[in-house]
Amino acid sequence: MLIQLTYASRSTDALGAADIKDILHSSQRNNAIDGVTGALCLSNGIFLQQLEGDRHVVNRVYHRILKDSRHKDPEILDFSEITSRRFSTWSMGMLSSVADNRQLFLKYASSADFDPYSMSPGTLRAFFDEVVQNARWLS
Repeated sequence: MLIQLTYASRSTDALGAADIKDILHSSQRNNAIDGVTGALCLSNGIFLQQLEGDRHVVNRVYHRILKDSRHKDPEILDFSEITSRRFSTWSMGMLSSVADNRQLFLKYASSADFDPYSMSPGTLRAFFDEVVQNARWLS
């Protein structure tokens, strides 16, 4: 069964550019091996990630994230069965809150600060739909 899991967590420490690149590269490497695709957003010390793949594998990846000391306050925001992958060509894409993406973050936020914890599953899905088409990605 193909599923999509969206979660948020808070960063335990301030992350520098090297930390962010390390997270992206290790996610890309591990997810490619596991057959997981998705996107990771980081804004205001909050991770928002959408993972896609086999239910058991995505579950294993999420539990690995829960054990990562860089994350606190994890919360599953959306979980659903899907018929096809949104991020089929990426083992992991990363969206940062750079100036080019601020309008996109604000479009789906209920306040000036991007807070995925307060977003509904429908809003999260719309956000990721638009992210695929219009965001500036880190590589």
